[in-house]
Amino acid sequence: MLDLLLRPFEYEFFIRAMGVGVLAGLLCGVMGVYIITRHMSYIAHGLSHAILGGAVLSYVLGINFYFGAGVWGFVAALVIQFLTGKRVYADAAIGIVTTASFALGVAIISTYRSFTRSFEAALFGNVLGITPTDVWIVAIVTVVLLSLIFVFYRPLLFWSFDREVAQVHGVSVFSMDTLFALMLAALIVSTLQILGVTLIISAIVIPASTARLLSDRFGVMMIISGAIGAVVAFFGIYLSYYLDIASGASVVLLSTLVFTIVLAWTNIQRRHRKRFVSMDDHTHPSVKAP
Repeated sequence: MLDLLLRPFEYEFFIRAMGVGVLAGLLCGVMGVYIITRHMSYIAHGLSHAILGGAVLSYVLGINFYFGAGVWGFVAALVIQFLTGKRVYADAAIGIVTTASFALGVAIISTYRSFTRSFEAALFGNVLGITPTDVWIVAIVTVVLLSLIFVFYRPLLFWSFDREVAQVHGVSVFSMDTLFALMLAALIVSTLQILGVTLIISAIVIPASTARLLSDRFGVMMIISGAIGAVVAFFGIYLSYYLDIASGASVVLLSTLVFTIVLAWTNIQRRHRKRFVSMDDHTHPSVKAP
C-alpha cells in the first residue's frame, strides 16, 4: 500500500512538478489577497491573456520564453498604467491591451501551425513538462515577490483598502499601481508554463476568496491563502497522477472543492450564531423603560 502511495515520487519530473506547484500555489495565494481586496480579478485575467502574445512571439523568434514573455508582460502592464493615467478607464485600458496582444498571438499561431501543441500547453499548462530551469525561475520569482511584499507591506496595505487614505499618508498611488502591475506580470509569466492562461486566474482568486471566508484580518488572510494555495497544489498534482487528468485542472478543481466546503461550513456557523443570539434574546429580554 505504501509503495502505491509513494510511486509518483519515483519520477524526477513529478518531484519537480510538486516543488514548482507548491511554490506557485503559495505565491498565487498571497498575491490573490491583494487582487480580491482591490477587485482586480479582471486585470489578472487580462494580463494572462496579454502575455500569451509575448509567449507566442518568443517561440517564433526563437528566444528564451521567460525573457520574451517577461518583457512583453512588463510592457503590457506599463501600457495599461499609461492609458489609465490618460483618462482611459482601467477596465477599458485592460481590454484594449489584452485583446490586441491576444489577437497578435492568435494571428501568429494561424501563420505558424507548428505552434499548435505549444499553444495548448500555454492555454492549459504542462506541469509534468517542468524543467530544472522552470524550477529555478519560479523559486527566484517567489523569493523576489515575497520580499517586495514584506518591504512594501504597509504602502500596499493602504493602497489596497483606500487610495485616498493612502495618499494622505504619503503613499504614491501611481507607484503602487505600477509596482503591483509589474509584480503581477512576473507572477503570471513564471506560472504560465504550469497552469496555463485559462487556469492562472483561478489559482490566484480561489484560495484568496476561501481565506476571506475564514478571516477578515489582512495579514491572516495572506497566511491562510498562501497555505491553501500550496497545500491544494501539492494534493492536486498528486491526485492528477492517479486520476490521469491534467495537473492544472486537478489543482483548480480541488481548490474549488475546498472553497465550496468552507463556504458551506461558514454559512452553517453563521446560522448557528444567529439562532443562538435569537434564543438568548428570548430567554433574557431587555428591560424597557415604561
